[in-house]
Amino acid sequence: VQLQASGGGLVQPGGSLRLSCAASGFNMDYYAIAWFRQAPGKEREGVSCMGTSDDTTYYADSVKGRFTISRDRAKNTVYLQMNSLKPEDTAVYYCATDFEFDETRKTIATMCRYYYAMDYWGKGTQVTVSS
Repeated sequence: VQLQASGGGLVQPGGSLRLSCAASGFNMDYYAIAWFRQAPGKEREGVSCMGTSDDTTYYADSVKGRFTISRDRAKNTVYLQMNSLKPEDTAVYYCATDFEFDETRKTIATMCRYYYAMDYWGKGTQVTVSS
């Protein structure tokens, strides 16, 4: 099982980036996927999560209206489109999944709250928003 996050970089405030999380060794269709981020000196925080249905999504208040999570089932990849980026979005971004997360018993927002419950993590990708 492997998750590969990519797409980070340096962008000016107001710019956009699209992060990708490609999975191997398992079918993403059957699992909820999370994007977390961690800025220097701060705790890892949930940014956006998507359930097995594309309609089941969660966004942190800080990114709502600017970030969009999506899934390409043919490519076994989840994306995080980030628009109107702000300096405070600067962080290392990680994708992750919890194979035991039960969407029938918990909301997708719950998945985004508990980073320590994740079973598998992709290597992080650095996003830096600066002029």
